[in-house]
Amino acid sequence: MSNTLRFMFVGDLVGTPGLMLFEKWIPQLKTKHEIDAIIVNGENAAKNGCGITPKIVNFLKNAGADVITTGNHVWDHKNIYPVLQDRDDIIRPANYSSQCPGKGYTLLDVKGHAIAVINIHGRVFIKDPLDCPFRAIESLLTLLKHKTKMIFVDFHAEATSEKKAMGLFLDGKVSGVYGTHTHVQTADEYIMSNHTGYITDIGHCGALNSVIGMQFDQAINRFMIHPRFGKFIVEKDGPMVLSGVLIDVDTNTGNTISIERIRIIDNDIAITADNLGPNDKK
Repeated sequence: MSNTLRFMFVGDLVGTPGLMLFEKWIPQLKTKHEIDAIIVNGENAAKNGCGITPKIVNFLKNAGADVITTGNHVWDHKNIYPVLQDRDDIIRPANYSSQCPGKGYTLLDVKGHAIAVINIHGRVFIKDPLDCPFRAIESLLTLLKHKTKMIFVDFHAEATSEKKAMGLFLDGKVSGVYGTHTHVQTADEYIMSNHTGYITDIGHCGALNSVIGMQFDQAINRFMIHPRFGKFIVEKDGPMVLSGVLIDVDTNTGNTISIERIRIIDNDIAITADNLGPNDKK
């Protein structure tokens, strides 16, 4: 077995554009970069840009996803609850109540190596009832550190300060910490002092000329007039952008040995009634 594994983490998919980008580019990227496993955040993949459905889970798995992480919108479609409860390849933030469906981590086998993926949610500027993410992940690591040295954390959070604090808190304890939720890719990827790969946010997959994947004119109305005068509508006009990060990890130590941003501008994808995939039906 090789002593290095390469992982790709794909930013929040927004509606149909995000699904189409994932389906088009992931097979190409997996071959080009010799990627061993792909983790994608799917909490905004539904047609209206909020939530995820069972059909989308199957679509993403067939398109190459190994693990699907989520966030606060995971609860928007109730038909996903049994899927969260029954499957290990889709997870929700660990610091929601234990009475919520699903769990906040998963273990997968990659070329004979055990890999852990943890989903956790920040609390700054977030209204959901959440336990302390730092204490929650500390508890999980007590369990997982005996199972694998390769652990990745999707920290779904609003505040950059909270994300950076989490990165430094976990430096040397996990292989990588990457941020999701804000949909804007940051340029601060680096390997921290104790060999943990870090980036504040890996960005989103959706329309480039948009506000977090939504129509910008509606978003501007929300800012300039009142939230009631602007509706979040997924932007379906191109160009589109696919965002993510590649992380190489030493399988013997669990240390990150390289981290690289991925950002692809696609001018060719056109959204029509014939190519909506799992979003064409209720």
